[in-house]
Amino acid sequence: MRKPQKNKKTSKKRESKQRLKNRKRILKFFALLVITFLTYLAYCALTIPDMSEAINRTRQPSTTIIADNGNEIQTYGTVYSEVIRSEELPQYVVDAIVYTEDRRFYQHFGFDIISFTRAMLTNIFAGRYAQGGSTITQQVAKNLFLTSQKSIQRKVQELMLAFWLEYKFNKEQILTLYLNRVYLGAGTYGIEAASQKYFQKTSRDLNIKEAAVIAGMLKAPSRYNPIASKERAVERAMVVLKIMLENELIDEEDYQRVLKMPLGKEKSAKVLDGAYFADWIYGQVNDYIGERNNDIYVLTTLDQELQEKASKILAQTIAANKHKNVTQGAIIILDTNGAIRAMVGGVNYNKSQFNRTVQALRQPGSAFKPFVYITALENGYTPESIIQDAPLSIKGWKPENADKKYYGAVTLRQALAKSLNLATINLSQQLSTKEIIRNARRMGITTPLQNSPSLVLGTMEVRVIDMATAYASLANQGFAVYPYGIEEIYTRDGYQLYQRITPEKTPILDKESVRALTSMLESVITNGTGRRAFIGKFAAGKTGTSQDNRDAWFVGYTKNLVAAVWLGNDDDSPMKGVSGANLPAEIWRKIMN
Repeated sequence: MRKPQKNKKTSKKRESKQRLKNRKRILKFFALLVITFLTYLAYCALTIPDMSEAINRTRQPSTTIIADNGNEIQTYGTVYSEVIRSEELPQYVVDAIVYTEDRRFYQHFGFDIISFTRAMLTNIFAGRYAQGGSTITQQVAKNLFLTSQKSIQRKVQELMLAFWLEYKFNKEQILTLYLNRVYLGAGTYGIEAASQKYFQKTSRDLNIKEAAVIAGMLKAPSRYNPIASKERAVERAMVVLKIMLENELIDEEDYQRVLKMPLGKEKSAKVLDGAYFADWIYGQVNDYIGERNNDIYVLTTLDQELQEKASKILAQTIAANKHKNVTQGAIIILDTNGAIRAMVGGVNYNKSQFNRTVQALRQPGSAFKPFVYITALENGYTPESIIQDAPLSIKGWKPENADKKYYGAVTLRQALAKSLNLATINLSQQLSTKEIIRNARRMGITTPLQNSPSLVLGTMEVRVIDMATAYASLANQGFAVYPYGIEEIYTRDGYQLYQRITPEKTPILDKESVRALTSMLESVITNGTGRRAFIGKFAAGKTGTSQDNRDAWFVGYTKNLVAAVWLGNDDDSPMKGVSGANLPAEIWRKIMN
């Protein structure tokens, strides 16, 4: 009977040893986990950007875009350099911002566990990112030291910096840093810049409704700012005012009174002339001079008078022809050396900042044909060479002329003037399509071009600025043209950071072939499809219309200027009876006159 008891004791000892081993393994695992965690925290701490320099930055440097006559077109960044302390603002301005963004700002230590948990649960149930849980201190940490990149490392660093900020500064100082660094839409950083931009007054004089608008913008500055949409801005401000009412920061009487308050000075609904151009220029500045901390002035090539006239002509033409289902357009004007004199990226910048001259990809239709004809001329053809305008079939594809007719034997001049599709395709079959593409590339087309028979009818998408550049190389007698808008860049105190140097001319086309093509494009206006572009003196150009009238173009040049005009719809829907031969040609004529 004793032997089984011995086995039982031995078994218990083994179990005890096993449990001890398991506990040691668990302890080792947790120890390793803690060491790994602490190592990662140390790595995050060591890779935090330098704080000594960043903490002194209270605003973004401003960039002022200047027209060629010295007038200001647009300013980006913090326009007003004065730093506003939170104590200088009316209490309702501070209340509106704090209670909208971080209502426990004065109680937490940089991280609000309650808001974080609520946001996390909301996002889990919504199945998407629907609510943020960052405190104002965390936002200051991100704005001052970090990028907007989403990663675990950045979030850990953000928390570390938030704790450091709470230790180093009091709440009013943190709030001041936030108010002077936060992005508030339309290129403005900080409450003073936003107040001046949207309401034409200092932030010290904001009324409660304006304060609510600014607080409301913090959720989505580009969507809720008054320039993007006054209606959305006010609608969002009502949410802020409700929060203030619920937290007894204002009473019902105040709430009803606020609803009737004005928003700054009334501004006209005038289209911001030159704003598309200014945005385009602003996006290039750092490529010229790199990152900088000082305010700068950018002197540009924009002709403000020409810009205003082009904007007005486009807006009036589209307003008068809405029954033809044409809602958008774009115009770009260069001189023959590539200096951009006007850039109209759409009908109304206030409603849409999408710049159709440089961002939209559209089919050029017959406006692409000069690439075919310059290739033919460089290969020994002349304007009087005969080609056949006759039916053809290419692997089942049976193209037609716009009028469904056939013209038989025609000269190159006649084929281009009448924009004959069949004659052009027959001509292209005698040429190298790769050479046609190469010429288009050399002349300025930057978008993909496929080697297909329909290419010569302009079925590949291009940019408006590229078409203007390509025709500018014809106006410039076959030399390469590079579009540009920046002449000089200066700091506020007059130190020159950049000055454009005119590059040496690079020949890309045969000079005699260019002269011949210019003569043919002149015939397009005098007795071809572009007659409505006739201005009574030398002018050369080409109409273009894509399938189902989805795009309508006129691109042409005089001795001094090149202009490309495009009309269409952003949703690519067809227009009714609008072709390159009518409205675009008429717009081009009005601009050139």
